[in-house]
Amino acid sequence: MSDPTPLPQREDDDTSLGLCQAVLFDLDGTLADTAPDLAAAVNKMRHERGLDMVPLERLRPLASAGVRGLLAGAFGIGPEHHEFASMREEFLANYEADLCIETTLFPGIDETLDDLDARNVHWGIVTNKATRLTEPLVAQLGLDTRAGCVVSGDTTPHSKPHPAPLLHAAKELNLPPERIVYVGDDLRDVQAGFAAGMVTVAVAYGYCGIDLPPTQWHATHVVQSTAELHKLLRDIS
Repeated sequence: MSDPTPLPQREDDDTSLGLCQAVLFDLDGTLADTAPDLAAAVNKMRHERGLDMVPLERLRPLASAGVRGLLAGAFGIGPEHHEFASMREEFLANYEADLCIETTLFPGIDETLDDLDARNVHWGIVTNKATRLTEPLVAQLGLDTRAGCVVSGDTTPHSKPHPAPLLHAAKELNLPPERIVYVGDDLRDVQAGFAAGMVTVAVAYGYCGIDLPPTQWHATHVVQSTAELHKLLRDIS
């Protein structure tokens, strides 16, 4: 997988979260550590083909790229491969069957969300995951009744890095995009947030891909841990 070209720095050079009123989070690699279950789904495919398992450590950085990244990591194929479509469906069936076996919120995330709730700061989720996977996973993680909005990869005609999902979420929260922070662990998250006019936060504790490091994504902020993210988001009033 090759990520899109990074976007330039924000022209207004405003790095303050003080004017922001809400937070949107990516799901995989930002709120939840879904890599173990995603890796298990693709490794089940390898097992059924008589192949050795790919170590989780090798697949983890690819998890935010979804099916495309995981099939590339496990089988070395891309969307142009003649078997990609059928293998994609096989992967999704495996994953849907065992969606939340080892998946958990990253340590410290629940406390961060509790703090936002306590301060009446609205927050939501914007992911490229399909609705059929997003809704049950968010429910099993106990976030469905807490999130102000949940936008999936097929909620709008476009997925990230297009800004459409984030702009849809802004409407759901009834806030202008420039008053919202978007937090994610993939270059596409930063690009989508930039295009939507939001403040962006790249989380280096997430999966982050294998190409450019988060410090080169031109996010408004980069945090190394959930504790650092918690501290940063306290600036939101």
